[in-house]
Amino acid sequence: MTTSTTSSAVPAHYRNAVIAHIMLDGAGGAIDFYVAAFGAEELFRLGGPDGRILHAEVGIQGSTIMLGDAEGPVFRAPTAVGSTTVGLHVFVEDVDGLVERAVAAGAELLQPPTDQFHGDRTAILRDPYGHVWVFLTHVEDLTPDEIARRAARLR
Repeated sequence: MTTSTTSSAVPAHYRNAVIAHIMLDGAGGAIDFYVAAFGAEELFRLGGPDGRILHAEVGIQGSTIMLGDAEGPVFRAPTAVGSTTVGLHVFVEDVDGLVERAVAAGAELLQPPTDQFHGDRTAILRDPYGHVWVFLTHVEDLTPDEIARRAARLR
């Protein structure tokens, strides 16, 4: 894939996005994992009297994600249901470096960093808590028409 110079590794229309609030079993351990694997920074933590985390926030290269220990029946952890219905997309400066760090920390590599038709270098990981993460580095500015042309060639 040909790359071009872009003003930012994170396209402007993704900088102010919906903030995911993930639920899991063992939120404290997950925060430690995200710090080690993704270089996350813990921003806030509100613990309950039983030691569980009611609400926490971490930042990953400027993107904020909320998390807490799962409380059924409304919220259940992916490990409790055996799958997840969501992929957490985060644009980062260096997807290759982040993947190397995350795999060393215990993330499962589902797709290695690969240049994609839509102009991003993308990798997919599963964390030990069952969440699937899609990390991307924007490498090429494309028009919607060019993305559609490239996608059609994949069929």
